[in-house]
Amino acid sequence: MARRGRRGLAAGLAAAVLLGVAGTLAGVPGTSADSRTRTFPPAGPAVQPVRTTAGERVVQIVAHPDDDLFFMNPDTAQSLATGRSVTSVYLTAGESDGVNARRDDPDPPAADRAAYAEARQNGIRAAYAEMATGDRTSPWSRTAVPTAGGGTAELDTLRAKPWISLVWVQLHEAGSINGDRPHSLHGLWDGRVDALSSQLSSGTPVREDFAYTKRQVVETVAGLLRRFRPTFVRIQDPTPGRTPKGTYTDHQDHMYGARFAQAALARYAAVPGHPAFGVQTYLGYSTGALPRTLTPADAEAKLRTLKTYAWTDGTDHCGAPAGCGDRKVAARPAGHGWAQTVRHTRGESTTWAQPGPDGSAWAFSVLDQRLAVWHRAGATAKWSGPRLLGGGGIDGGVTSLRLPDGRAAVLGTRTTLGGRAADYRRDVVLRVQRAPGGDFGPWASLGTPERDDASGTSAISAPAAVVDPSGRLTVFVRDSAHRLTGRAGLPGGGWGPWTPLGGSGLRGDPVAATDASGRHTVLVPTPSSVLAWTQGEPGGPLSGPLRTGLPATTLALNATADARGDGIRLWYRTPVTGEVRGAHFRGAGAGVPGTGDRGIAGGTTAGSPQAGTAGTGTGAGMGKRAGTGAVPTTVPAKAAMLVPVTSFVPSTGVAGFGPVGRSDGLLAVRSRAGMLATTPTEARPRPVPGTGPAARAGWTEGGFLLAGAPAGLPGGIAAIGLDGTLHWTPSDRTGTAALQPPPEGRDTLRR
Repeated sequence: MARRGRRGLAAGLAAAVLLGVAGTLAGVPGTSADSRTRTFPPAGPAVQPVRTTAGERVVQIVAHPDDDLFFMNPDTAQSLATGRSVTSVYLTAGESDGVNARRDDPDPPAADRAAYAEARQNGIRAAYAEMATGDRTSPWSRTAVPTAGGGTAELDTLRAKPWISLVWVQLHEAGSINGDRPHSLHGLWDGRVDALSSQLSSGTPVREDFAYTKRQVVETVAGLLRRFRPTFVRIQDPTPGRTPKGTYTDHQDHMYGARFAQAALARYAAVPGHPAFGVQTYLGYSTGALPRTLTPADAEAKLRTLKTYAWTDGTDHCGAPAGCGDRKVAARPAGHGWAQTVRHTRGESTTWAQPGPDGSAWAFSVLDQRLAVWHRAGATAKWSGPRLLGGGGIDGGVTSLRLPDGRAAVLGTRTTLGGRAADYRRDVVLRVQRAPGGDFGPWASLGTPERDDASGTSAISAPAAVVDPSGRLTVFVRDSAHRLTGRAGLPGGGWGPWTPLGGSGLRGDPVAATDASGRHTVLVPTPSSVLAWTQGEPGGPLSGPLRTGLPATTLALNATADARGDGIRLWYRTPVTGEVRGAHFRGAGAGVPGTGDRGIAGGTTAGSPQAGTAGTGTGAGMGKRAGTGAVPTTVPAKAAMLVPVTSFVPSTGVAGFGPVGRSDGLLAVRSRAGMLATTPTEARPRPVPGTGPAARAGWTEGGFLLAGAPAGLPGGIAAIGLDGTLHWTPSDRTGTAALQPPPEGRDTLRR
């Protein structure tokens, strides 16, 4: 249980602030268990009311001070620039060993965990103030607020822009990336400790230490969500996977902090009257080893913010004895390549919208962890929705396809929290219309290729799928071992086993397309190229993995049937520049022999353990024909290639990252500003020149931040904003229409 002390006056004032009533903070003496000295800020000007804005409201939940700057920026800066509500929640104090110095500092200060936690807070306040106002010294109001978990948190509000807030929960951090630290979020989640104690920073207005049980941490975060009422939530990756040595690929605080956030979101989703929300997850440490997604200019802007946080100039601009920033980061403010990139781990699908007969269409997203459905009855009709269907726990981002009988099918992944730590899992789920244009049946689980959560942290990709003329689906995911696996429907109903399909070093999500002749192709990115699995003839086995010879991509792909009926087209973006590229696979048939992959340095051979190689493809069910339930697949006896013709789209200046959406008349991307950008599709794509295109040509940028990726439909592009609004851009370029955002309250959303 949280221990409560002399909190009567402070709690009363905090409650007044939460209700929007200005007040002043009274100083009350106190001590902290892990501090050499405790200092308290003087009572300053009246604390401004905490405000939230209309429209989109973003809440970010991270484990440590700086996780948002390293792994969520520039998305964070883009939200701050909108003038809409942004709240960042830091679960731990990030106290580390308490030494605020570069690791090579010959004369470091004495260890003081409370002071180091305060220095990190000062660095975050400076970084946010600078991003929001241009002035790192722009002042904050700091106050203590009671939490729903029974303790107290620090709430900081930027006085110049009081809709920008920071919340410091101030729990102990693990102090190790992978080490055995029971007194941590990891240990609390697993039940190894009954409660996790606070680590209060020096100078915090929180006067009394406390300790939270697992339930109280969830209640605390859920209570903050109720207070700030987000329409969009950013969290870290709850399933980062493991290295070949069995260690986590990310910090254990990142992973388990994200799982606590998931549990809090599930609780918040059950609260009546809240606005529907979307969720985005972000890759952590391992993103630094993947292709860079930011332009040099955007990376430099991100680095400037990190240098402000790291207090690299050493100027005493905050007047705090603890210091004005995180000197540990000052030695390497770019991290391990993290300043040059940002990467979403969900919501990259461009196939979340499906056409119907006579110009009708369906669009699907995930709001409140449930399937959200929009519908348009005809080409000139207005969109209606969203309608939220029953069945929760759905992860952000879904994909869809049209069955031969006209029904729509939606696939995604679902997270099950369970009552015990061992119950946590992620499975692939499928939902199908009962009749064309009708209601949807319940979610059906297709299970997971993972043995259990402990072995791979449930790190499976979003699914891709193809359907044959009889209506049988085959579903593909990238598993935690970075291989492609598939599961095929049985002729009489039901499903065969998950079947390994080979490949190695796969990252991102697979994409699949069916050409005009009915042949399927599956493509999956690696850090250095793209691998393919293809059918030589309709109904035949998939051959693969085949080399494509493509260069590195930003790992977000979109595959579509060629508009002229000749094979398929793959759309992707180049690292660093964000340029749009197209690759045309003519005929989408069998691979041709090759001796190396132009997209892999050194021309590695098939079967090599190096990331991005074709691999051997061995596994249960390999080579079996349709009807057995296993995915019918063959593996080339030697290195093979499926060589495309590549082309480019003039896009210099648009930059950005994420997949390319395509309709019959438009291409659409996330721009470097985080907004939807569209351009007319060229009738005849240009060959890739020796140098990149010289200028941005014909792109129109929307006025809203994009959630997920754009989706193409006949006649235009669909996109969703951070407030859950569906936006429609017609191919005739007459402008973008936006539905009203989802009403604030589950009870008003049809189920």
